[in-house]
Amino acid sequence: MSQGIHTRPGIRSMALVGALLLAAAAFLLPASPAHAHDELLGSDPAADETVDTLPAEISLTFSGIIAADDGASEVSVTDASGTELADGTPTAQDNVLTQPLAGEASGALTVLWKVVSSDGHPISGEFEFTVASGPSPTQTTTPEPTQTTTPEPTPSATTSPSATPVPSGDDSTFAEAWPWVVGGILLAGLGGAVLYLLVSRARRERELTAARERALGGAEGSGSEPPAAH
Repeated sequence: MSQGIHTRPGIRSMALVGALLLAAAAFLLPASPAHAHDELLGSDPAADETVDTLPAEISLTFSGIIAADDGASEVSVTDASGTELADGTPTAQDNVLTQPLAGEASGALTVLWKVVSSDGHPISGEFEFTVASGPSPTQTTTPEPTQTTTPEPTPSATTSPSATPVPSGDDSTFAEAWPWVVGGILLAGLGGAVLYLLVSRARRERELTAARERALGGAEGSGSEPPAAH
């Protein structure tokens, strides 16, 4: 009888200790994985921060070392129109993730990130920051002075065609008329020569006729008068 009385309180105490251990395990085990996951501690630019221009890169700082494997980390930065500003792949070093940015943007930008924490579980999140202004307007002032200098040398070009000489028409008219002048002179000379030949021929014929008449008259006179007798 004494053995049965002593064994029952021992069994009960062991059962009570086991129940307490199970309760403690049930309370601690679900909570331990949650504390093992890393979390985002901050960023540059920070969430809800306003910057003057789009930075060259954005960096995310986590509570633990993140995986540096290819494709383990992803970062997307978009503006209100959905234009992607992330340039290339992010780089992980210890607990800092750096993403290069490129382009021009203004207004609110949305950052979406995903990394693999030190316990091998992927975590993700998002936040926003604001760019106060777009590209600087100083580029619009540069072409103004260049336009004022271009029209200045234009009037000098108008003086060049004024030096061209005006061709005279005398040479052309003389070149056209001189064959007729030479032809007229030749015709006049030829006509004078012909006239001279005709006149001299007529004169010779008159002289021959007169000489012939004198010769005939002298012959008739000598036959009619007889010689005188002695």
